[in-house]
Amino acid sequence: MNGQTQTGAPDLAAKIARLIEERGWNQEEFARNACLNRQTVRQILQPKNGRRLRNATVSACARALGLSVNELRTLPLERLLPRMTGRPATGSPETVRRLYDQATQPELLCWIDRNRDRAAQLTDDEIDELLSLQGTGGPLTDFGVERFVELIERKRKLVQQIHAVAGTEYLGLLEQLVGILYEKVQPYADRV
Repeated sequence: MNGQTQTGAPDLAAKIARLIEERGWNQEEFARNACLNRQTVRQILQPKNGRRLRNATVSACARALGLSVNELRTLPLERLLPRMTGRPATGSPETVRRLYDQATQPELLCWIDRNRDRAAQLTDDEIDELLSLQGTGGPLTDFGVERFVELIERKRKLVQQIHAVAGTEYLGLLEQLVGILYEKVQPYADRV
């Protein structure tokens, strides 16, 4: 089978492209979230080339979108679109301006200059979190802005995936798993 999908490749690529669009991701963001190279993502987003998607590519796309491969392949687009919650900000200049105006640490200012697209995707809460880490000898200095932004992006992606799973028959399993993890991170006093 040589790792290629066998049926509906153009339709599947178009479905993936529409879901990416619904999430509000550009090519670079989707490539980063799916761990795919930009050329592959470009081919997905321009499916008119007739090239079939490799199974590994379909799997990476599904994972990034918070779906199973089966859901991505079989569910109609109309059922998948409502699950694409947690759309990032549309890159508003106000978001970047607010962050830039309140940033006092040179490392944070430099990161904003280099990463305007990513900065524009930060929510107000995420901006507040980043700004609270500023200060001489603070976490942004010690560990770096990029590291903390990556953690924020990972948390956002996890929340999106949880929303997607919560809309499936796996809600009960998700509740059990989160309950077990929650017990592990809570101090003993909270459990009594």
